Amino acid sequence: MSKSAPKTSRATSQPRPNSRGDKRRRTIFRSLHDCIIQQGYVKTTLADIAKGADMSASHLLYYFNGKEAILEQYFDNVAVRFTATLDDFRSEDFEKRIDLLADFWFHGEDTSMSEIGFMFECFGAAVNDDVLRVTKAGFDADCKAFLCELFDESPSIFMNSSKDAAEIAYSLMMGLRSAVYFDEDIDLADAHRLFRTSVRTMAGID
Repeated sequence: MSKSAPKTSRATSQPRPNSRGDKRRRTIFRSLHDCIIQQGYVKTTLADIAKGADMSASHLLYYFNGKEAILEQYFDNVAVRFTATLDDFRSEDFEKRIDLLADFWFHGEDTSMSEIGFMFECFGAAVNDDVLRVTKAGFDADCKAFLCELFDESPSIFMNSSKDAAEIAYSLMMGLRSAVYFDEDIDLADAHRLFRTSVRTMAGID
């Protein structure tokens, strides 16, 4: 018996950029984002999202068939933007890439406490959502591939394997993001320093 395909949302058929439908969807995404930051994904209802988007729940359902579908498409959009950012970094030398990656994860408004919380809400929702799980797996794979390429170009490779080094560096990156959110004894500056120093050491630079 074949395994059924993961569910999809109406949002998989993308509207034209800057069309009325595209603007409506972006408004809905912003509302979902704000609701999750304020009260978490589990407590967020379709009515909450609709209210934040200044529309009725029935009107929102014209664009998405539930809050799960909104999060699935929104998280996919975030993952696409993330991959594009990594692609931009690839034009730099490998030492610069370490700095850019550290800055991306541990500096700036995109790594504020609320945004870190939002990311973990998405990851938590992916545990029981097939579509989110696939997107999360792709997100992880893109990060590890970037790190693997970086270690391939380094003077030496930790544990003599760029793949193993990438796995450890990615685990360190995600672990430090989690620590910043849950542990009062570490902040973004600490996490940035620890990640950058550790990856440079693993790459044989320091």
